[in-house]
Amino acid sequence: MDGEIKDWMLTGGVTLIRTLTIKMSVNHKILRTANAPTTPPDETETSVAQALIDLENNVPELKTELRALQISAAREVDVRGGKKAIVIFVPVPQLKAFRKVQQRLTRELEKKFSDRHVVFVAQRRMLRKPTRTSRVKQKRPRNRTLTNVHEKILEDLVFPTEIVGKRTRVAVDGSKLLKVLLDSKDATSLEYKLDSFSSVYRRLTGKDVVFEFPVVQE
Repeated sequence: MDGEIKDWMLTGGVTLIRTLTIKMSVNHKILRTANAPTTPPDETETSVAQALIDLENNVPELKTELRALQISAAREVDVRGGKKAIVIFVPVPQLKAFRKVQQRLTRELEKKFSDRHVVFVAQRRMLRKPTRTSRVKQKRPRNRTLTNVHEKILEDLVFPTEIVGKRTRVAVDGSKLLKVLLDSKDATSLEYKLDSFSSVYRRLTGKDVVFEFPVVQE
């Protein structure tokens, strides 16, 4: 009986250590930056972090690059037609490193989250425009303005595709619709995600946008 108890305690201890190790690894993959949530990682963030660890351990081509990379947050967004997308927010200083492997990483993550599209966005911080009564007298950096941050979100969403044009349509009721034209050479590989791009952009900015590819005249 004593032996059985010892075996049970040993097995339980190993399981506990393994669980704690996994939790520590997942938490290490999540770096809360200044503009990220202050809450503990939720189910989506934990799943994304674990997926990154799995890819780091099992995909040799990504191992070196992924080892140093972290996310700051992850959110699910509803997409038209009952679908969902996962927005993975990355620390701005790590954006360049993410982009080196982003195409391959996106494909691998969409295999793991087969019912959802995956997009990456830098966790940028916006600063409000100073008012006359504001105590802050320092000039606001251009890359912290609302307009600039929203433009960067567009670029992040469609990377590595280039934006070749933008048009804004104003309806009779005054509402605005931004039309973003993408490089037509990427139409085949990106067309399936256009609704996800629109839904994510609206969720992050509150603005309506449609993504299209220019019609090529033959």
